[in-house]
Amino acid sequence: MPDEPMTKERPIVVLASDHAGIGMRKKLRDELLAGGYEVLDLGPETADPVDYPDYAEAVAGPVSRGDARFGVLVCGTGIGMSIAANRFPGVRAALLYDEFAARHARRHNDANVAVFGSRTMRPDAAAHRLKVFLAEPFEGGRHAVRLEKIRRMENRPGQYVPKGAAGCPS
Repeated sequence: MPDEPMTKERPIVVLASDHAGIGMRKKLRDELLAGGYEVLDLGPETADPVDYPDYAEAVAGPVSRGDARFGVLVCGTGIGMSIAANRFPGVRAALLYDEFAARHARRHNDANVAVFGSRTMRPDAAAHRLKVFLAEPFEGGRHAVRLEKIRRMENRPGQYVPKGAAGCPS
């Protein structure tokens, strides 16, 4: 984890998984704690089957409201958690399938939820990607303009049509 805090205090990181991601989630939690982050681990604690959307909501809610700066989600592939978390306004969940994705999810997309697949990634690789993700700043500039377009889409679901889109009224 980065040596210098992002703010005066380390940001709150909330994390959860489904039953398939328990082991990886615990490894990521331990890495966060070792890095000095304040961590809220929302479970689950047993391998009994659970529904991943419930845990995606548990993490995405606090991130969306601003109660947590970052979230971490783990399921079998990371795809379901990504889809569910991205339903929340202001949440930009990114499946961090490699280091490049981890770096650019923050730099270009200001992603605030890191998502991992326990059946498609090694825990050590996921821990490294999370470290990279948390260390990267958002670049702003042209990327901020694009995020503003996403915010408008969130506020007008199904109504946003970009100027000049083929087959769409202008």
